[in-house]
Amino acid sequence: MTDLVSIDLRDGVRVVRIDRPVKKNALTAPMYRALADAIASAEGDPSVGAVLILGHPGAFSAGNDIGEFVAAAQSGALGEPILAFLRALATAPVPLVAAVDGLAVGVGTTLLFHCDLVLASEKAVFRTPFVDLGLIPEAGSSLIAPRIMGGPLALELLAGGAAFDAEKGRLAGFVNRVVPSATIEADAFAAAQALAAKPRQAMALARRLVKGDPADVLARIDEEAKLFAERLRSAEAQAAFRAFMDRKG
Repeated sequence: MTDLVSIDLRDGVRVVRIDRPVKKNALTAPMYRALADAIASAEGDPSVGAVLILGHPGAFSAGNDIGEFVAAAQSGALGEPILAFLRALATAPVPLVAAVDGLAVGVGTTLLFHCDLVLASEKAVFRTPFVDLGLIPEAGSSLIAPRIMGGPLALELLAGGAAFDAEKGRLAGFVNRVVPSATIEADAFAAAQALAAKPRQAMALARRLVKGDPADVLARIDEEAKLFAERLRSAEAQAAFRAFMDRKG
């Protein structure tokens, strides 16, 4: 586990906060592992009826830590903690709720496609600059996003790298409600609490029927991961990472 992901249990809701605000909640391997465990371990736990994922005001998550991307580009592998997290999302045993109040970049956006309920504030900005970094979409998003919003909007977000605000996310179908920044965490907790209070077996069956068999999503996650690893080694990605690091320096 890591102190950069905090976990609490309140009224049947496992509250999971990405807690690295100094780096805009960019995710590292230990953070991915902690998030994966927090979701997967709800299986068979009678105390957990829903999982609520939070960030911080201004930053839900800036996506993968760029330093780890650079290291992964040298090894040519995504890393098991990342894959464990993506698989946990696709097979979550209880409803997933997310509250986005600020930046949601890369996997900070694509994880939302697995959530049962997403609340966003007027400060939310969704962006997936995969192609800009010489990479390809991940987290099964190349399969799920077109199902949710149709091909043209999915391509605009996942390949074009366009920034979506909260209202555009709502119209696209991956944001359920736009709520004020001042109340988003309370609103999201109330929504998660309401889901957690419902009959557990009925909820599990309803979610399985609505979401369908996760096998195709898991297969797409693995296919994307293979291509992603290849792209990490590509000249395009290496040049993009160097340019990014030069700008930071």
